[in-house]
Amino acid sequence: MSILLPPATISAEETAEARLANEAAEGVKVWTLKDCIRHAMENNISLKKNQVSILSAQEDVMQSKAALLPTLSASTNQSVGWKPWMNSGMSTVTNGTVVNNVNKTYYNGSYSISSQWTLWNGNRNRNTIKQNRMTLEKAELDSATNANALKEQIADLYVQILYLNEAIKVNQQTLETSKKNEERGREMVEVGKMSKADLAQLTAQTKQDEYNIVSAQAQVDKAKTQLRQILELDANVEFDVYVTEESDESALQVIPSLQTVYDNALATRPEIASGLLAIENQKLGVKIAKAGKLPQISLNASLGTSTTSMNSNDWGKQMKTNFDGMAGLSVSLPLFDNRSTKTNVNKAQLNVINAELDLQNKRKTLYSTIEGYWIDANTNQQKFIAATASVESMQTSYDLLSEQFRLGLKNIVELMTGKNNLVNAQQNKLQSKYMTILDIQMLKFYNGEEGEL
Repeated sequence: MSILLPPATISAEETAEARLANEAAEGVKVWTLKDCIRHAMENNISLKKNQVSILSAQEDVMQSKAALLPTLSASTNQSVGWKPWMNSGMSTVTNGTVVNNVNKTYYNGSYSISSQWTLWNGNRNRNTIKQNRMTLEKAELDSATNANALKEQIADLYVQILYLNEAIKVNQQTLETSKKNEERGREMVEVGKMSKADLAQLTAQTKQDEYNIVSAQAQVDKAKTQLRQILELDANVEFDVYVTEESDESALQVIPSLQTVYDNALATRPEIASGLLAIENQKLGVKIAKAGKLPQISLNASLGTSTTSMNSNDWGKQMKTNFDGMAGLSVSLPLFDNRSTKTNVNKAQLNVINAELDLQNKRKTLYSTIEGYWIDANTNQQKFIAATASVESMQTSYDLLSEQFRLGLKNIVELMTGKNNLVNAQQNKLQSKYMTILDIQMLKFYNGEEGEL
């Protein structure tokens, strides 16, 4: 985001040296906005979960492709039987005598290999492959959408930190002025030109300015904590942001056209592409559901053999003589399925309508978001221009009041009123400045200028 880069008058080498010097002096890694975004893209848990979803979708694609191939399975069954009232069995000749062996316990074995291949099922398999590919692409687009939302969140927090750091500087300058006024007040009390009650008001103002600095620093720390959480940084990792003071010209740059930004966003934003894919995905769902009305053609084949202990032949001979093979073609034609297919088709068509409504809502939300940034950019830019003029006027007025107060021509109430007016004008200028910069950069980001974030 360009708002966080050093002023153009500073070379990249000088900036790098300054940053390294700063890090070396403080012993803390200083993070630019690009550093934060790069780290978040690699480590944020939400984005990692998106990657898991993408991998899952890839598995669905591979599985649906494999469904085009025939299945192959092997099986065997071994069993022991018992016939307690059996009175005849195998006869054998021993020493010229016929011997009848009755074995009431017997053993059977069977062995088979079978295969099935779906030749055609209303094109359901191939449409499923297309649908799963779209689901994979949609998962990738959804991940990109979440990444964009994360970038915007990081940029917002980063700009808050920049604004608050500059506000602290203003408060520090105000504190120094308050201290000088308090010191001047003490001198005037000593010579009898000011009451102790008035001096107490000056002291109270000094303490209030000190409180404002502490409060602003607390807000900076809170924003840094939120940023740390988004970056998934451990508590023991030292963290600070690279703070630069943006020039006023950054808030006066040309604001992109609302319609241009919206048109480009429609063509480039992943959430819109995801919405379009969702519609095509649901249309394929309709085709898959309609396949339930069509016949299914399958090719079947199997090989098998069996053995039993009740046969006088040995195991090998039984395996050979009992061997058989089978191949066949089956056609299944659905005649009546209790309205199951019709219901599935109707629901799939309703899903198409729902996906189209979701896309309309995404376009509406996108326009509302861009319009909000555009309105805020114009409003805040005008506020900044007005606030800049107000600061100049208030500064001149306060300088005059301070001099008159020093000479005893103005009282404490007039001095403090002038000081409060100046502080308010300075804060208004800072706030409108950084809000304008953020709004413009967000518009550029939605305009497809990826380098801005």
